[in-house]
Amino acid sequence: MVGKNLITLDSNNWEKELKNSSLPVIVDFWAEWCVPCKMLEPIYEELAKEFEGRVRFGRLNVDENPDIAEKYGIMAIPTLIIFKGGEEVDRLIGAAPKNKLVQFIEENIK
Repeated sequence: MVGKNLITLDSNNWEKELKNSSLPVIVDFWAEWCVPCKMLEPIYEELAKEFEGRVRFGRLNVDENPDIAEKYGIMAIPTLIIFKGGEEVDRLIGAAPKNKLVQFIEENIK
């Protein structure tokens, strides 16, 4: 992963990274074969840099972690979910332009 504010999540670190974070965590549920996910990736990496210190960014591969994807009812990817204190606050389904992603994040981290 690129940058220290962008973490790869999996079944082993999911609870620790989400529950122990003092900052909101936005998680990108994605898969290797997903074209919209690939389109979102560079924008997501930019946002991780821009929001450093305000929001933590994580990525979870749904093919490698189907248990977590199922727990959160992920039916389409990419899906972005914002968590505070380990609890879901909001979600955005599908790839979106950067300005929409910024708005989604800003509205949910107040």
